[in-house]
Amino acid sequence: MTLSVPAGQAVDLRVQAVDEVLDHVERSPLTRFDRDTVVRKRRSVGARTGRDTWVRVERRPVEKIGDLGWNGTECAARLTGVAQPEWRACVVWRDASGDAMWRADETGLLPGSPIGTAVLSEDPGLPDAWWRACNSSLDALAAQRTSRVASPDTETITQALVTETIQSAFGGSFDTTVEQWVPAHADLNWANMSAPTFSLFDWEDWGNAPRGLDSASLWASSLAVPALADRVRRERYADFASRDGMLMTLFVCSKILGPHAHPQDPRLEPVRRMTDQIVQELGM
Repeated sequence: MTLSVPAGQAVDLRVQAVDEVLDHVERSPLTRFDRDTVVRKRRSVGARTGRDTWVRVERRPVEKIGDLGWNGTECAARLTGVAQPEWRACVVWRDASGDAMWRADETGLLPGSPIGTAVLSEDPGLPDAWWRACNSSLDALAAQRTSRVASPDTETITQALVTETIQSAFGGSFDTTVEQWVPAHADLNWANMSAPTFSLFDWEDWGNAPRGLDSASLWASSLAVPALADRVRRERYADFASRDGMLMTLFVCSKILGPHAHPQDPRLEPVRRMTDQIVQELGM
């Protein structure tokens, strides 16, 4: 099976035809989809099945498949104390072109609805109980042990990547050495959590990462709603107050301030203020 894409065009499953992909999964040992429930993202597509489960199908270029394989959702099923849908089964296959791998994971349904898009434009009004459940899961995740390495944006995170990303954005030769590496979801944003009952999903990129990556990522996806961004910083204060948390804040800020930044992005000004503050605190 090959996804038909014109030469030189990036794959975006939000706009490209996916019926052939879904047909392929339905011919596997999994189950049939309710096509009225299909949800598309840039590199994944998902739908409810005929047995009240959810199947998420992701495409990943072969060069992005690490030495540990591609079983993030499956491995995440072993985590304790973390609220997430129950993992059931998977099917993995290689695109006929040889350029990409596909993976379909079947899980239980979410206990609520996804909160929103990756970057929110309005406050979802989450209750205190939701924040307590979120903190409990993130703390439990960071206390686990794994040999996996996180791959935010499908790029394996290393000390060299952290140093290059931060120094390319902010210059200088300051010390960017990470002191503490802990398990992280590595794609923590408002599109990957549910409400009113908290649950965390889309685990394909999780693994060890510098402390504070998840907290910084969630803060960055909240910046268009200042009160929400402030709430994230209060709830995850211990991460943000740590040196590693400051480095991870610079790490995620560098992506917002990158060469493709839109001049009217509402996140730009708060990001600039935060980076100035952190650079000063770290004595850079």
